[in-house]
Amino acid sequence: MIRWLIVFLLLSPTTSMSELSAKRRRRMSDKVRKMFYHAYDNYMTYAFPHDELKPMTKSFTNSLSELGNLKLENLPREYNGTALTLVESLSSLVILGNNTEFEKAVMWLSENLSFDVDARINLFECNIRLLGGLVSAHILATDSTNRFIQGTYNNQLLVLAQDLGQRFLPAFNTPTGLPYAWINLKYGVMENETTETSTSGCGSLILEMGALSRLTGDARFEHAALNALHKLWGMRSSLNLLGTTLDVVTGEWIEYSSGIGAGVDSFYEYLIKAHILFGNEEFWRMFQSAYLAVQKYFRYGSW
Repeated sequence: MIRWLIVFLLLSPTTSMSELSAKRRRRMSDKVRKMFYHAYDNYMTYAFPHDELKPMTKSFTNSLSELGNLKLENLPREYNGTALTLVESLSSLVILGNNTEFEKAVMWLSENLSFDVDARINLFECNIRLLGGLVSAHILATDSTNRFIQGTYNNQLLVLAQDLGQRFLPAFNTPTGLPYAWINLKYGVMENETTETSTSGCGSLILEMGALSRLTGDARFEHAALNALHKLWGMRSSLNLLGTTLDVVTGEWIEYSSGIGAGVDSFYEYLIKAHILFGNEEFWRMFQSAYLAVQKYFRYGSW
């Protein structure tokens, strides 16, 4: 039945391929929009301004300090969230054309969000979620479209992003320039902090921190991330492969096995994206060398 229906639609003189395609796009667009607002509206109702919604119980979790923290160690006692889901939703609100809600969110964040909190966070997770969310939303807020109706945008998101970026910098104060995986937003690197990190953890920072430097004129962020990336790339094997975990103080590999899964995957992702974003040929050469090595040496078939 379905096959004949498709044949009928294809042969029908009143339904062109372009019309079918347009109808399908609208249907998919409506579905995505409904899915987003189902998640967003319930977060705002049951979890905001905490970090994430727990949908089964209609409650919340302040999860920023838990991300990447599999053993749930050293969790803060007085941390009440940074509206993480709202920050991560900013760019989606713009893409979906909801400038009213976007403006409302920006105003709330500029008046209420503070990173001066005693919370130990994972640098990689906080970078891609909070810093990335703020930087991308700032770029969207300052494009040629006037998205603000009630007020004006005065770089509030960029101010927050710069404050957060400055709190990242102490993590890079190591003999190798490779950053600690964990840092306290208020107090910096804690005493007896682990020196183990992942390849992704120190090689996937250049997009957000590089963009932050370009937007603020403060070169420290890009310099720190690029220095760490160069150091990491210099640790590759003669086969142009990298391990999985390493020590940021000694600059030695802890786990030598290589792969493209958790702990390594975003390293490759960020190289090609950095080339696209910044136009730097160095990133392309690094990616190409790493990609060819993956294609040549990694096992195919079932593991």
